[in-house]
Amino acid sequence: MANVLLSAKDIQIRFGGVIAADGINLDVLEGENLAIIGPNGAGKTTFLNISTGYLRPQAGTVTFLGQDITAQLPRTIVKLGIARAFQIPQLFLDQTVMENMLIAAASRRGHPSGLRALSHMPEAPEMERLLDLVGVKSYAKRTARELPEGQRKLVDIALALALKPKLLLMDEPTSGVASSEKLAIMDILTKALAEEKVTSVFVEHDMDMVERYANRVAVWNVGKIQKVGTPAEVLADPKVREQVIGI
Repeated sequence: MANVLLSAKDIQIRFGGVIAADGINLDVLEGENLAIIGPNGAGKTTFLNISTGYLRPQAGTVTFLGQDITAQLPRTIVKLGIARAFQIPQLFLDQTVMENMLIAAASRRGHPSGLRALSHMPEAPEMERLLDLVGVKSYAKRTARELPEGQRKLVDIALALALKPKLLLMDEPTSGVASSEKLAIMDILTKALAEEKVTSVFVEHDMDMVERYANRVAVWNVGKIQKVGTPAEVLADPKVREQVIGI
């Protein structure tokens, strides 16, 4: 059986009268691509925020490789091996793609470098390899501002991989991307994660993406997990189809 990387136990949090997590229990298994689906406001992104230290639950615990990370700061959680890719790519738009990568490398080693020193960093070949891995090496000398949305998403993934994570949490990795490009981007993304041996959790609204790329699916609904199973099991469930997918 696969090892448990991240484990959430009885997570609870509310914002005023809105219950975003009501006794969430979920294990993320090493090597899987776990999709989280559910209607808007169901608590999906809240779970990612709790797992990465941006929010602290009012009850319950999150452990990573057996270590309690519930009260840890985001930068500490990153160093332990959890990276995050946001719905809107977090890039330095006026810096080149390679400079963005080298800034991530400098952050990883804990010694931020000035822009002049970036080109001399020993991690430069490694960062170039990661850009090549996600298919954006040709953009290395262009500013992030020049890139179309799909390529920005891939650079954001490369930045996350530069941190050498064991687990990557992604919030709608293909949102804002043209429909004609989504499959190509997800193909590149999942291949890169497999090559780097990174487990992933991704929030997704596109059921075609879920069916094609997830090993397991967790269904969120009103702050609770309604069902966990394979894509085939979950997407065939009448209650999920009616209450979550809307068909």
